[in-house]
Amino acid sequence: MATLTLDRLSKRYTSAQEVAVTDVSFTVADGEFMVLLGPSGCGKSTTLRMVAGLESITSGTLLIDGARMNDRPAKDRDIAMVFQSYALYPHMTVYDNLAFGLRRRSMPGSEIARRVRDAASTLGLDPLLQRKPHALSGGQRQRVALGRAIVRDPKVFLFDEPLSNLDAALRVGMRGELSALHRRLSATMLYVTHDQVEAMTMGDRICIMQGGNVAQIGAPLDVYAAPSNMFVATFLGSPAMNLLPAKLGPNRDVLHIGSQALRLSGPLADAAVRASSSDVLFGIRPEDVRSGSGNATLRACVLDVEPLGAETIVRLAPEGTSAEMLMRVPRTFSGRPDEIATITIDLAASHLFDPASTRRI
Repeated sequence: MATLTLDRLSKRYTSAQEVAVTDVSFTVADGEFMVLLGPSGCGKSTTLRMVAGLESITSGTLLIDGARMNDRPAKDRDIAMVFQSYALYPHMTVYDNLAFGLRRRSMPGSEIARRVRDAASTLGLDPLLQRKPHALSGGQRQRVALGRAIVRDPKVFLFDEPLSNLDAALRVGMRGELSALHRRLSATMLYVTHDQVEAMTMGDRICIMQGGNVAQIGAPLDVYAAPSNMFVATFLGSPAMNLLPAKLGPNRDVLHIGSQALRLSGPLADAAVRASSSDVLFGIRPEDVRSGSGNATLRACVLDVEPLGAETIVRLAPEGTSAEMLMRVPRTFSGRPDEIATITIDLAASHLFDPASTRRI
């Protein structure tokens, strides 16, 4: 395998006024699974295509195992790419689809057969080798596309939203298969997706992109627990983090949310001291709000109750404010719309954001 390094990689299209990707920098360690995550148009696929050699690099440096790749054609970068579309040859069997690229490289027949059999065994394709793509399910076709990458034994695997065409149940299964495949191969992988569940469950680290820039890089749970700005806080997590307009008291030790006040302590109190203004946004994830009394409580009007089976999502409006927030509670929650509920806030899991810069304080 290999180490992949992007050093201030940028892309500007000739006909465009704005830069598509700006100064993207990170290193994917040998054997690491890195996920590029973000909404449509954020630059993640453009970044991947620059790594693959399918897009030219406007500025910056791309290194694979320390060797500069900027001007090398895609075929000389020793990478394998799996696309959103399966891109299988419909007139060829699974075996021939897997072997096609190796034959183009004039590889000996015995080596081709060994690689195809190994990949088929790894992906559970042995019974399907003589079938053609039209006789395969969506998940089986995606495994063939993966196998076509595996047989090449590349330095780096690139994935461009490979599960987007699958239904929900198949996506769950394929996530597990991809994670298991990564563990077996110990391969260096760069994976692009807009699906936060894929990023959280599969990635060793995630790089969240926003408007062509890197918003935050880190281990999934670290980024989830400590988002760098409001975009990351609301993009990662379903339901998203609650952001409530709030005001700090004169001594910065009390936070006013509508007509109610929370006394601050610990890291949140330290953040309040650093705030450049008394006007802040208070961030709390729905699972860090619970029904009942505690050390930090608010009264809120229940607006809606959504039972989901395993859990219930409750939409609330804290007293004295028009802002709304969500609470994730057990399915035994018995509140009803228009009732006044007492809720407890976990201040240790809360955040303050600067409304002007959108950065976490």
